[in-house]
Amino acid sequence: MFNQFMIVMFLSVVVASLSQVLLKKSTFCGHASFVREYLNPYVIGGYALLMLSMLMTVYAYSGMEYKNGPLIESFGNVIVLILSYVFFKERISARKLAGMFCIMAGVFVFYL
Repeated sequence: MFNQFMIVMFLSVVVASLSQVLLKKSTFCGHASFVREYLNPYVIGGYALLMLSMLMTVYAYSGMEYKNGPLIESFGNVIVLILSYVFFKERISARKLAGMFCIMAGVFVFYL
């Protein structure tokens, strides 16, 4: 059922989620100028991870069925929710949990 390409795809989702955390972290920092707002380590690192994620996704699609891609990508929402809780101490509300439930239910229904 799982092959190396699906594992690479899942890792790509994790890398993209980490990228989002870095980009969000950048928004909390004060910036001396407009240029520094976009040229700082968090933004550069975030976009570098996003590029890596894209390359991993392209590689993963070369060896797996296309229908599995969006299913694996949907787990990125869950990962971002967890990372936001861990790194930013964001509250996980009932509304967010309901949204995650809807996403996971959609994945389940799609796979039937």
